[in-house]
Amino acid sequence: MLCGIELGNGEDIDVSYADSYYNEISEDDPSEAVTPTVAPCATRDLSRWDKLFIMLEDSHMRQNMLLQHVDNIVRVELHSLRDEMRRLSAGNSGACVNALEGTCAGLGEQVSRGFERSQRQLREAEEKCQTQHNATRHLLQDVQRAQATCLAKLESGHGHRGTLGQVPMKTLPTHPKEQDATSAVGTKMERTLLAIASDLQRVQAQLAVFQRSYASRYIPSGCEMAMFFPMRSQQALATVKPDIPMSLRSFTVCLWAKVTESLNKTVLFSYGTRQNPQELQLFLSGQSVHFTVGGESRLVGAQSTADSGQWWQYCGMWSSNQGLASLWVNGQQVARSPGVAEGHVLPGDGTVVLGQEWGGPGLEREIDPTLAFTGKITGVNAWNHVLPAERISKGARPEGSCDGRGNVIGWGVSEMTLHGSVQYIN
Repeated sequence: MLCGIELGNGEDIDVSYADSYYNEISEDDPSEAVTPTVAPCATRDLSRWDKLFIMLEDSHMRQNMLLQHVDNIVRVELHSLRDEMRRLSAGNSGACVNALEGTCAGLGEQVSRGFERSQRQLREAEEKCQTQHNATRHLLQDVQRAQATCLAKLESGHGHRGTLGQVPMKTLPTHPKEQDATSAVGTKMERTLLAIASDLQRVQAQLAVFQRSYASRYIPSGCEMAMFFPMRSQQALATVKPDIPMSLRSFTVCLWAKVTESLNKTVLFSYGTRQNPQELQLFLSGQSVHFTVGGESRLVGAQSTADSGQWWQYCGMWSSNQGLASLWVNGQQVARSPGVAEGHVLPGDGTVVLGQEWGGPGLEREIDPTLAFTGKITGVNAWNHVLPAERISKGARPEGSCDGRGNVIGWGVSEMTLHGSVQYIN
């Protein structure tokens, strides 16, 4: 009798006995029959399957030990780093200690987040390995059930004469290929880890795209709203009423701008009078930014500091005492020039304009529409003195960038009137 066992991969294993036998009945005494010896269905090889089960359980245990080991290493290193920082800061003042502890806490949070991310990846890898382990165990259990069925059939059919003796049978391998099974499991784990690494790289690329998209859309913190200039025209501008007269000997203006496209001259901030529409201007020119006082002939500029589609902070400072003018971009000084309108005093009868050059009442037809700004402007502030460098750098930070207010023009405080297609957005 042939016993077939079907495995999970579709392969059939035929089970046979090593020796075939025949039933012989004596002619003298019919009641005395030779009882056939039924060979078990490879029962002595069941211990090999048990070994394979033990091997799989040991693999699972090693995974758990690896996770525990990684956890211990990270925790020990973190505690060691904190102890070292406390030891180094023991002799400093209280303020320094607090600063170091804050730095250590931030570093600890970053390490903790990295550890949690690594632990989550290891848990996912462990779950996949556990799934494969369970699938292999179910396969082996199916094989054992098939062997048990084979034994039951053999035991129930041993009384039929000639049935077992007429069919040659194959024997099971005496030693299962345990090493091949181990190699297969290791290969699957390696493929799983490679797939996880590929998924992480794809997620990181998607996060980078999301961060760039978010950076191009957000409004600097604390500003709450922005002016949107959708198109270039003579009427697309915003006028500002200063809180104090503009007859000043020193001046600082700062604003945030995200330009859609910068042409040969794109005006951000302008203060002009009937006599001089270009009395004071902050404008872009291609990839450059310029700050003028008393006319375009008295300016300070810097190259390659403007970028379309991103928020940038621009500041221009000027003092009449020495004619010292400087230009700042994102909290960094990019240009500085002495002798700019030295001894000059700004006239007080002008008008402050955002996004365009002012031509005076009734002179709008003389305004060049190509000078108009397109994009978004926010956080416009002006002072009647030169700000220190620390104040400029602090105002350029993403957090709290609109918290400070100027005493000449204050964003959200001074009266600003929108004209044409300009509108407020959140």
